[in-house]
Amino acid sequence: MSYSVVFVEDEQIVREEIASSIRWDLLGLELVGTASDGLSGENLIKEKDPDIVITDIRLPAQDGLTMLSNCPVNHAIILTGHADFSYMKSAIRLGVFDYLLKPIDDEELEETLASLVRKLQEEDREYEELKKKEHSQSELIPLPKQVGNHVINATIGYITNMYSEPVGLQEAATFLDLSESHLSRLFKEVTGLNFLQYLNAYRINQAAIMMKDPKKNISEIAINCGFPTPGYFAKIFKRFTGKTPTQFRDEIDTL
Repeated sequence: MSYSVVFVEDEQIVREEIASSIRWDLLGLELVGTASDGLSGENLIKEKDPDIVITDIRLPAQDGLTMLSNCPVNHAIILTGHADFSYMKSAIRLGVFDYLLKPIDDEELEETLASLVRKLQEEDREYEELKKKEHSQSELIPLPKQVGNHVINATIGYITNMYSEPVGLQEAATFLDLSESHLSRLFKEVTGLNFLQYLNAYRINQAAIMMKDPKKNISEIAINCGFPTPGYFAKIFKRFTGKTPTQFRDEIDTL
Protein backbone atom coordinates (compact mmCIF):
# COMPACT_ATOMS: atom_id res chain seq x y z
CA MET A 1 0.00 0.00 0.00
CA SER A 2 1.24 3.50 -0.88
CA TYR A 3 0.54 6.60 1.24
CA SER A 4 0.04 9.99 -0.42
CA VAL A 5 2.07 13.12 0.39
CA VAL A 6 1.58 16.84 -0.23
CA PHE A 7 4.61 19.14 0.19
CA VAL A 8 4.19 22.86 0.91
CA GLU A 9 7.34 25.03 0.78
CA ASP A 10 7.81 28.60 -0.43
CA GLU A 11 11.51 28.28 -1.35
CA GLN A 12 11.56 26.90 -4.88
CA ILE A 13 15.06 25.42 -4.62
CA VAL A 14 14.19 23.54 -1.42
CA ARG A 15 10.84 22.42 -2.84
CA GLU A 16 12.34 21.05 -6.05
CA GLU A 17 15.33 19.46 -4.31
CA ILE A 18 13.22 17.52 -1.80
CA ALA A 19 10.61 16.58 -4.41
CA SER A 20 13.28 15.07 -6.66
CA SER A 21 15.73 13.58 -4.15
CA ILE A 22 13.54 11.75 -1.63
CA ARG A 23 13.06 8.08 -2.55
CA TRP A 24 9.28 8.17 -2.32
CA ASP A 25 8.62 4.78 -3.94
CA LEU A 26 11.12 3.02 -1.69
CA LEU A 27 9.38 4.48 1.37
CA GLY A 28 5.95 3.38 0.17
CA LEU A 29 4.93 6.96 -0.55
CA GLU A 30 3.58 8.94 -3.51
CA LEU A 31 4.14 12.71 -3.80
CA VAL A 32 0.77 13.83 -5.21
CA GLY A 33 1.38 17.59 -5.26
CA THR A 34 3.40 20.61 -4.12
CA ALA A 35 2.45 24.18 -3.25
CA SER A 36 4.39 27.39 -2.57
CA ASP A 37 2.15 29.19 -0.07
CA GLY A 38 -0.33 28.49 2.71
CA LEU A 39 -3.53 29.23 0.82
CA SER A 40 -2.68 27.21 -2.29
CA GLY A 41 -1.39 24.52 0.09
CA GLU A 42 -4.76 24.46 1.87
CA ASN A 43 -6.60 24.14 -1.45
CA LEU A 44 -4.26 21.37 -2.60
CA ILE A 45 -4.67 19.44 0.65
CA LYS A 46 -8.46 19.69 0.45
CA GLU A 47 -8.33 18.51 -3.17
CA LYS A 48 -5.90 15.61 -2.70
CA ASP A 49 -6.79 14.56 0.88
CA PRO A 50 -3.23 13.22 1.47
CA ASP A 51 -2.15 10.84 4.21
CA ILE A 52 0.86 13.06 5.03
CA VAL A 53 1.61 16.77 4.68
CA ILE A 54 5.17 18.10 4.80
CA THR A 55 5.21 21.86 5.29
CA ASP A 56 7.26 24.86 6.30
CA ILE A 57 5.76 26.98 9.10
CA ARG A 58 6.49 30.45 7.72
CA LEU A 59 4.67 30.59 4.40
CA PRO A 60 3.29 33.45 2.30
CA ALA A 61 -0.47 34.13 2.54
CA GLN A 62 -1.01 31.81 5.50
CA ASP A 63 1.37 30.15 7.95
CA GLY A 64 1.76 26.39 7.94
CA LEU A 65 0.13 25.73 11.31
CA THR A 66 -2.97 27.73 10.39
CA MET A 67 -3.10 25.83 7.11
CA LEU A 68 -2.94 22.50 8.94
CA SER A 69 -5.67 23.48 11.40
CA ASN A 70 -7.97 24.36 8.47
CA CYS A 71 -7.37 21.18 6.50
CA PRO A 72 -8.26 17.49 6.57
CA VAL A 73 -4.82 16.29 7.68
CA ASN A 74 -4.04 13.44 10.07
CA HIS A 75 -0.24 13.42 9.90
CA ALA A 76 2.23 16.22 9.23
CA ILE A 77 5.95 16.91 9.34
CA ILE A 78 7.13 20.48 9.93
CA LEU A 79 10.23 21.90 8.22
CA THR A 80 11.51 25.27 9.37
CA GLY A 81 14.60 27.42 9.54
CA HIS A 82 13.51 28.91 12.86
CA ALA A 83 13.91 27.11 16.19
CA ASP A 84 10.91 28.94 17.62
CA PHE A 85 9.59 27.10 20.67
CA SER A 86 6.19 28.81 20.58
CA TYR A 87 5.70 27.37 17.09
CA MET A 88 6.93 24.00 18.32
CA LYS A 89 4.45 24.05 21.20
CA SER A 90 1.58 24.78 18.82
CA ALA A 91 2.78 22.06 16.45
CA ILE A 92 2.79 19.50 19.26
CA ARG A 93 -0.74 20.49 20.23
CA LEU A 94 -1.84 19.97 16.64
CA GLY A 95 -0.43 16.45 16.69
CA VAL A 96 2.41 17.11 14.24
CA PHE A 97 4.53 13.96 13.92
CA ASP A 98 7.96 15.64 13.81
CA TYR A 99 9.63 19.04 13.60
CA LEU A 100 12.83 19.26 11.50
CA LEU A 101 15.14 22.27 11.29
CA LYS A 102 16.50 23.53 7.98
CA PRO A 103 18.74 22.95 6.16
CA ILE A 104 17.05 19.58 5.75
CA ASP A 105 19.20 16.50 5.46
CA ASP A 106 17.67 14.04 2.97
CA GLU A 107 18.62 11.05 5.10
CA GLU A 108 17.04 12.57 8.21
CA LEU A 109 13.82 13.34 6.35
CA GLU A 110 13.70 9.84 4.89
CA GLU A 111 14.18 8.33 8.36
CA THR A 112 11.36 10.50 9.69
CA LEU A 113 9.10 9.53 6.81
CA ALA A 114 9.91 5.84 7.31
CA SER A 115 8.94 6.15 10.99
CA LEU A 116 5.70 7.85 10.03
CA VAL A 117 4.89 5.15 7.48
CA ARG A 118 5.32 2.53 10.21
CA LYS A 119 2.97 4.54 12.42
CA LEU A 120 0.39 4.71 9.62
CA GLN A 121 0.63 0.98 9.06
CA GLU A 122 0.13 0.34 12.78
CA GLU A 123 -2.88 2.68 12.81
CA ASP A 124 -4.37 0.78 9.87
CA ARG A 125 -4.01 -2.47 11.80
CA GLU A 126 -5.49 -0.92 14.95
CA TYR A 127 -8.41 0.44 12.95
CA GLU A 128 -9.19 -3.02 11.59
CA GLU A 129 -9.08 -4.45 15.11
CA LEU A 130 -11.25 -1.60 16.36
CA LYS A 131 -13.88 -2.33 13.73
CA LYS A 132 -13.97 -5.97 14.86
CA LYS A 133 -14.32 -4.94 18.51
CA GLU A 134 -17.04 -2.41 17.76
CA HIS A 135 -18.93 -5.06 15.83
CA SER A 136 -18.82 -7.31 18.91
CA GLN A 137 -19.75 -4.45 21.25
CA SER A 138 -22.77 -3.11 19.37
CA GLU A 139 -24.14 -1.43 22.50
CA LEU A 140 -21.43 1.23 22.26
CA ILE A 141 -22.25 4.58 20.68
CA PRO A 142 -20.30 4.94 17.39
CA LEU A 143 -17.95 7.92 17.59
CA PRO A 144 -15.31 9.22 15.16
CA LYS A 145 -11.87 8.56 16.67
CA GLN A 146 -9.52 9.83 13.95
CA VAL A 147 -10.71 12.60 11.66
CA GLY A 148 -9.05 14.68 8.98
CA ASN A 149 -8.13 17.59 11.19
CA HIS A 150 -5.23 17.94 13.63
CA VAL A 151 -7.13 20.20 16.01
CA ILE A 152 -10.08 17.83 16.31
CA ASN A 153 -7.81 14.79 16.66
CA ALA A 154 -6.06 16.61 19.51
CA THR A 155 -9.44 17.46 21.05
CA ILE A 156 -10.58 13.84 20.84
CA GLY A 157 -7.28 12.82 22.43
CA TYR A 158 -7.93 15.32 25.23
CA ILE A 159 -11.40 13.82 25.82
CA THR A 160 -9.96 10.31 25.81
CA ASN A 161 -7.38 11.24 28.45
CA MET A 162 -9.52 13.55 30.59
CA TYR A 163 -13.10 12.19 30.40
CA SER A 164 -13.00 11.06 34.04
CA GLU A 165 -12.26 14.60 35.22
CA PRO A 166 -14.74 17.53 35.53
CA VAL A 167 -13.73 19.07 32.19
CA GLY A 168 -15.66 20.71 29.38
CA LEU A 169 -15.25 22.91 26.32
CA GLN A 170 -13.54 25.70 28.28
CA GLU A 171 -10.83 23.40 29.66
CA ALA A 172 -10.24 21.78 26.26
CA ALA A 173 -9.97 25.16 24.53
CA THR A 174 -7.50 26.38 27.17
CA PHE A 175 -5.39 23.23 26.78
CA LEU A 176 -5.30 23.63 22.99
CA ASP A 177 -4.72 27.39 23.20
CA LEU A 178 -7.84 28.13 21.15
CA SER A 179 -10.95 30.24 21.69
CA GLU A 180 -14.02 28.33 22.85
CA SER A 181 -16.07 29.62 19.93
CA HIS A 182 -13.51 28.50 17.33
CA LEU A 183 -13.12 25.05 18.87
CA SER A 184 -16.87 24.62 19.26
CA ARG A 185 -17.57 25.56 15.65
CA LEU A 186 -14.75 23.45 14.21
CA PHE A 187 -15.62 20.40 16.34
CA LYS A 188 -19.26 20.42 15.18
CA GLU A 189 -18.24 21.06 11.58
CA VAL A 190 -15.80 18.14 11.46
CA THR A 191 -17.51 15.49 13.65
CA GLY A 192 -21.19 16.37 13.26
CA LEU A 193 -21.47 16.47 17.06
CA ASN A 194 -21.02 19.34 19.46
CA PHE A 195 -18.26 19.04 22.04
CA LEU A 196 -20.54 18.17 24.96
CA GLN A 197 -22.41 15.53 22.94
CA TYR A 198 -19.14 13.82 22.07
CA LEU A 199 -17.79 14.08 25.63
CA ASN A 200 -20.96 12.63 27.15
CA ALA A 201 -21.19 9.88 24.52
CA TYR A 202 -17.58 8.91 25.19
CA ARG A 203 -18.26 8.85 28.93
CA ILE A 204 -21.35 6.68 28.40
CA ASN A 205 -19.32 4.25 26.29
CA GLN A 206 -16.72 3.97 29.04
CA ALA A 207 -19.48 3.47 31.62
CA ALA A 208 -21.02 0.70 29.49
CA ILE A 209 -17.67 -1.09 29.45
CA MET A 210 -17.22 -0.65 33.22
CA MET A 211 -20.71 -2.02 33.91
CA LYS A 212 -19.59 -5.40 32.63
CA ASP A 213 -17.64 -5.69 35.87
CA PRO A 214 -20.19 -6.76 38.53
CA LYS A 215 -17.85 -5.60 41.32
CA LYS A 216 -18.35 -1.93 40.36
CA ASN A 217 -21.53 -0.22 41.51
CA ILE A 218 -23.33 2.31 39.35
CA SER A 219 -22.59 5.31 41.59
CA GLU A 220 -18.87 4.51 41.48
CA ILE A 221 -18.97 4.16 37.69
CA ALA A 222 -20.76 7.52 37.35
CA ILE A 223 -18.04 9.35 39.30
CA ASN A 224 -15.24 7.48 37.53
CA CYS A 225 -16.67 8.57 34.17
CA GLY A 226 -16.76 12.27 35.03
CA PHE A 227 -20.45 12.71 35.93
CA PRO A 228 -21.04 14.96 38.96
CA THR A 229 -23.87 12.83 40.43
CA PRO A 230 -25.39 9.37 39.84
CA GLY A 231 -28.72 11.06 39.06
CA TYR A 232 -27.24 13.16 36.25
CA PHE A 233 -25.41 10.09 34.97
CA ALA A 234 -28.68 8.11 34.84
CA LYS A 235 -30.39 10.93 32.92
CA ILE A 236 -27.61 11.19 30.31
CA PHE A 237 -27.26 7.41 30.07
CA LYS A 238 -30.95 6.98 29.24
CA ARG A 239 -30.83 9.85 26.74
CA PHE A 240 -28.11 8.07 24.77
CA THR A 241 -29.11 4.42 25.18
CA GLY A 242 -32.83 4.48 25.84
CA LYS A 243 -32.23 2.49 29.04
CA THR A 244 -31.46 3.29 32.64
CA PRO A 245 -28.06 2.12 33.92
CA THR A 246 -29.85 -0.54 36.02
CA GLN A 247 -31.78 -1.85 33.00
CA PHE A 248 -28.57 -1.93 30.97
CA ARG A 249 -26.73 -3.88 33.66
CA ASP A 250 -29.64 -6.30 34.09
CA GLU A 251 -29.48 -7.09 30.37
CA ILE A 252 -25.75 -7.77 30.66
CA ASP A 253 -26.41 -10.15 33.54
CA THR A 254 -28.93 -12.16 31.48
CA LEU A 255 -26.54 -12.65 28.56
